[in-house]
Amino acid sequence: MKEEIIELLKKEKKALSAIEISDKLNLKTVDGLTEILTELRNLEEEYIVYRSNKDKYMLFESSHLLKGRLSVNKKGFGFVIIDGQDDIYVDEKNMNGALNNDLVVVEPLIDSKGRKECRIVKVLKKENTLIVGEYKIIDDTPHFIPDDDKLKLEIILDNKDLDNLVDGHKIQVSIVKELGKYNYLAQVVKVIGHKNDPGVDILSIVYNHGINDVFSESVMKEVEEIPSEVNESDKQGRVDLTNEVIFTIDGDDTKDIDDAISIKKKGNNYILGVHIADVSYYVKEGSELYKEAYDRATSVYLVDRVIPMLPHKLSNGICSLNPNEERLAISCVMEINEDGKVISHDIFESVIKSRIQMTYKKVNKILNDEEIPEGYEDYADDLKLMYELSTILRKSKLSKGYLDFDTDEAKILVDEKGKPYDVILRDRGKGENLIEDFMIAANETVAQHIYYMGLPFVYRIHEVPDTEKVEEFLNSISLLGYQIKGDRNFNYPISMKKLLDQLRDKEEFSILSTLLLRCMKKAVYKEENVGHYGLASKCYTHFTSPIRRFPDTTVHNLLRKYIFNKPSDKELSRLISYWEENLPALCEHASEKERESIECERDVESMKMAEYMENHIGEEYDGIISSIMNFGMFVQLDNLIEGLVHISELKGDYYNFDDTTKTLRGERKGKIYKLGQKVRVKVINASKENSIIDFNLVENSNGDKNGNS
Repeated sequence: MKEEIIELLKKEKKALSAIEISDKLNLKTVDGLTEILTELRNLEEEYIVYRSNKDKYMLFESSHLLKGRLSVNKKGFGFVIIDGQDDIYVDEKNMNGALNNDLVVVEPLIDSKGRKECRIVKVLKKENTLIVGEYKIIDDTPHFIPDDDKLKLEIILDNKDLDNLVDGHKIQVSIVKELGKYNYLAQVVKVIGHKNDPGVDILSIVYNHGINDVFSESVMKEVEEIPSEVNESDKQGRVDLTNEVIFTIDGDDTKDIDDAISIKKKGNNYILGVHIADVSYYVKEGSELYKEAYDRATSVYLVDRVIPMLPHKLSNGICSLNPNEERLAISCVMEINEDGKVISHDIFESVIKSRIQMTYKKVNKILNDEEIPEGYEDYADDLKLMYELSTILRKSKLSKGYLDFDTDEAKILVDEKGKPYDVILRDRGKGENLIEDFMIAANETVAQHIYYMGLPFVYRIHEVPDTEKVEEFLNSISLLGYQIKGDRNFNYPISMKKLLDQLRDKEEFSILSTLLLRCMKKAVYKEENVGHYGLASKCYTHFTSPIRRFPDTTVHNLLRKYIFNKPSDKELSRLISYWEENLPALCEHASEKERESIECERDVESMKMAEYMENHIGEEYDGIISSIMNFGMFVQLDNLIEGLVHISELKGDYYNFDDTTKTLRGERKGKIYKLGQKVRVKVINASKENSIIDFNLVENSNGDKNGNS
């Protein structure tokens, strides 16, 4: 029925009512109409079909309408973020009651100056039914102030909820009903804690992003039934690898260990084993645990904690590949030749026992310094052989156009109360690269195995970048003196790699590569394979982290159903039909939850960086101009902390913003501030509450500001 409705709407050139659809499909009975309405409601919830205010239906793809997520500016206007397209401006008068982060339907418009904008015609999904904020007593009157200052709302709290609240409590409220335009009645659903209590700052951001840090009683009841050790019955039919030399390599504080590796030599070839925790064996389809994992879709890694996708009994216990403990795994064993090509492979259920939990720091001592830490003596040769293979795999990837943007990552160090005391750069050495190379090899191998079987699957895709955006970037930097030579057909990753390589020797490479990275589309989960541009891979999936990513758990689930269980032709046909119908929604949900978790992680980092800089007001630092806007420029310090130098703080001249070159130029003296330029700044303001850091430029000894003329 679903496909018939979609096909009908594809053929029609106008919107149809449910009755018209029913008539055209010859379902003219009451039962037939009921079935039609049920399917239309499902299609509407999946955003495949749009229902107008007149209760007529059309396909989104057939209409002039677009769907996207609203991002509101503090001044009231906003932008609608649409996958695969540039963001579209929406004026405050065209908001139609939509709030920040709502999923909306928009109608494209052209303003009086010929610029593209849009009008919101419908809110598809309200994202602000639960709101986090602070309870304040102002002039003896209780107020609720949302943490998200983009929410221009007046919220009145239900009086019965006020008795247990004190000034400064961070709370989560639920919208009960609309009292007027942007005026709502709400009730308190959770008291997060007082804003001055340790950890409440991070929890407030977590709840603001709709992320739950507590598992339900029904989930925990199921978890109680899961064993803490592998039972003999669980090992039936599995390949016993417990006598093989298998080990893990992770960060110092990792507790949820997804992946283990092994290596052997076969003539000139390498036998690489990638052994992944068999989470899907314990997270059974249809269980409360499965539903919760689906809903969360990902673990969230914050400055001082992890909000796991699975309860700790699984994530740190029976599913974690802890040393010297038997664990169920799915193994992908590959034979790889001297050119880095996988010439044969096997994917199977296994039982493993990791010999040792290695850390990147100690592995890098062996690979970088020829130092063998205590306890690693028996594994040094294996590690060197692994690095040999890793080098071959990386060389092969680079020859295909693998994009190494070489971007740094900040690590915020906090004390036991969550107070930041330093911000440093994360180390990334040979050990980290080695694991990345091996995981990519396994992910590609598994993806290709199922792809060539022609079965429904979850792919990790990264589409070709928008050529216009890349050309705009190139034109901007060429006006700043960066000349790029060679092929500009960026449909092929190798062309993008050559562009990156030309920028790599520039002193400002970190800024330029970040700006180029912003021209890329985001990697997402999809049921259709279109390849992974950034990895220069024609076929890719996520197989290697099922403890923390639901798509990986689904990949394991599908491997079991398609391969390990050896289904009959009839059963396989049923599986194909089921997963063809259900994978699109699963992939879209997983991509959406991944985006939310990344935004949450970034918001926490921004808040903690601002908190760190609150203790460094008045101090001076060297930095580099990382972006320039019409209101000023952002300066990035060596540890990746960014602050704003507002245009009003640029003394001695009136500065104009050039959008083409992304520069600020003084009208009288002609001084220019440009991307990648080194400057010295002083911290003049920092606010943890607002996650902002403000800088001033420091004058040189001759009284002149930083800058080039």
